Amino acid sequence: MDDIDEITLTGVRAFGRHGVYAEERERGQDFVVDATLFLQTARAAASDDVADTIHYGEAAERIAEIVAGEPVNLLETLAERIAHDLLGRGAVERVAVTVHKPQAPIPVPFADVSVTVRRSRPSGAAESGVRR
Repeated sequence: MDDIDEITLTGVRAFGRHGVYAEERERGQDFVVDATLFLQTARAAASDDVADTIHYGEAAERIAEIVAGEPVNLLETLAERIAHDLLGRGAVERVAVTVHKPQAPIPVPFADVSVTVRRSRPSGAAESGVRR
């Protein structure tokens, strides 16, 4: 088995209008996303060239765009959209995406609520090249 490495983005914050309740859609709130991308980075380490890996700044921007984009009811749906997008980034083989909703409408004191999804590129899917 080939070595697999990780690139992790923690605390990507963006404003979105996701939620089951109309008030959540109207007012909106901040969402926080953690994403771990699993890929082989040996080629990038040898070449010292960002073209041989994932540009994590651009991945973070894309996460923020998805959070700020079309509203969904569930954190599960939002996490799935982010995971699917990240898996489309060339060398990424697997992802773990956690979406936090710290201002969720929960009637008791709480620190955070989150949903984590773990997804893999379908076996046999051809790598479409490294995207930066």
